[in-house]
Amino acid sequence: MMTVEPYVAAAVQAEPCWLDMAAGLEKSIALIEEAASNDAKLIAFPEAWIPGYPHFLWLGPQAWGMQFVQRYHENSMTVGCPEYRALSQAAKKNDIAIAFGVSERDMGSLYLAQFMFGRNGDALYNRRKLKPTHVERALYGEGDGSDLHVQDVDGIGRFGGLCCWEHLQPLSKYAMYSQGEQVHAAAWPSFCLYRGGAYALGPEVNMAASQVYAVEGGSFVIAATQVTGQAGLELFCDSDEQRGLLNGVGGGGTSRIYAPDGQVISNLLEEGEEGIVYGTIDLSMIPLAKAAADPSGHYSRPDATQLIFNKQSQRAVEVVGEDLSNSRGARSAAELAGDVPETVDA
Repeated sequence: MMTVEPYVAAAVQAEPCWLDMAAGLEKSIALIEEAASNDAKLIAFPEAWIPGYPHFLWLGPQAWGMQFVQRYHENSMTVGCPEYRALSQAAKKNDIAIAFGVSERDMGSLYLAQFMFGRNGDALYNRRKLKPTHVERALYGEGDGSDLHVQDVDGIGRFGGLCCWEHLQPLSKYAMYSQGEQVHAAAWPSFCLYRGGAYALGPEVNMAASQVYAVEGGSFVIAATQVTGQAGLELFCDSDEQRGLLNGVGGGGTSRIYAPDGQVISNLLEEGEEGIVYGTIDLSMIPLAKAAADPSGHYSRPDATQLIFNKQSQRAVEVVGEDLSNSRGARSAAELAGDVPETVDA
């Protein structure tokens, strides 16, 4: 594995620019620049940061929520679009790697995705949430085994990411651990939903899942969360009952960074506060953590339990004889890692 000097990582805790990709990009670049000014070399964004987490799925019947779908679709990002390239430019300009949580639009379908850019601006990969959770399935499609991806990133280490309740999928986590992941982006929404009525959706359980991931995998976990503020409440809530389903006052931000032994190594913000939390990533801590327990290495028992991990991309249509250089997997590895234009009209 590559030698990586200790560096500062950042996790965003902020309110999205709901259903507005242009404003979301502007806010994203401002946060990237702020993190870089504080010497961060990696910044992680929450789940579906652009165009914001679709709270409307949880607040009423699907027929009521359809009023948001067209606008949500139109403000979701496509791989290689001008906004995508602008993020690549921001990474290069600020010498910072970016793990970006986004709603990805691919023709007529949407996916909960994470885009990864290197410090030199290279587009490294894009991955999709394997299984949207509960009512998310009314809006989003599924990823596949190729999206359980870990990759060497210059100056960062072996890097991967998961979205939200993928951190409650033991086999998916094990597949990530088996690839020697050192630094992990955990993309989360706002934890204001159903507060007091569904404990499993709250910050206690989900930050515990992030912490356990760090200890089990022997990796650093950068957990980024959204804040739901007045703008989100006004957009999604027609009644006091719906506001109550979002904690009455929103909030829900709990971003933090965990070390491989499970300790919090970042500063913390109040749940309604927007900002960035920072922590120092020192990969030399990982061998000490894994000396005790390496779940897919010396602490495994393959004679008793084994994981079958299929990394092959599952395409809905396999076209025989066509040049597939523009396929999703090929684009993320080749075309998107090419030259970044000096200017992009976003």
